[in-house]
Amino acid sequence: MSRIFGVSVASVYVHYVAKAERKGRTRADVDEVTRWLTGFDQDELEHHLAAETTFADFFAAARMNPNASLITGVICGIRVEDIDDPLMQRIRYLDKLVDEVARGKQMTKVLRA
Repeated sequence: MSRIFGVSVASVYVHYVAKAERKGRTRADVDEVTRWLTGFDQDELEHHLAAETTFADFFAAARMNPNASLITGVICGIRVEDIDDPLMQRIRYLDKLVDEVARGKQMTKVLRA
């Protein structure tokens, strides 16, 4: 089991937001892609962040977007579509979405609309 599975989403989320804000985007953008991926509404997302839910529990409770499999590309040197472990793949999907937001990609493209 990877160490990241037991890490709280909130502890990484602050870095997602900081990355987006450094590039002129907002926490609202990060929240939007997170809600799109997980199926959580804003209240559910806030609850998981406040409760310091681990990545394992966060994604176990998620209602993954059926279009998540359309997320492709490289994050941390690994192609997300080639990751075998489903939980690790979901974490990397979120990393990839945040990366695309931070790079200024149009939200309709980030959300695979």
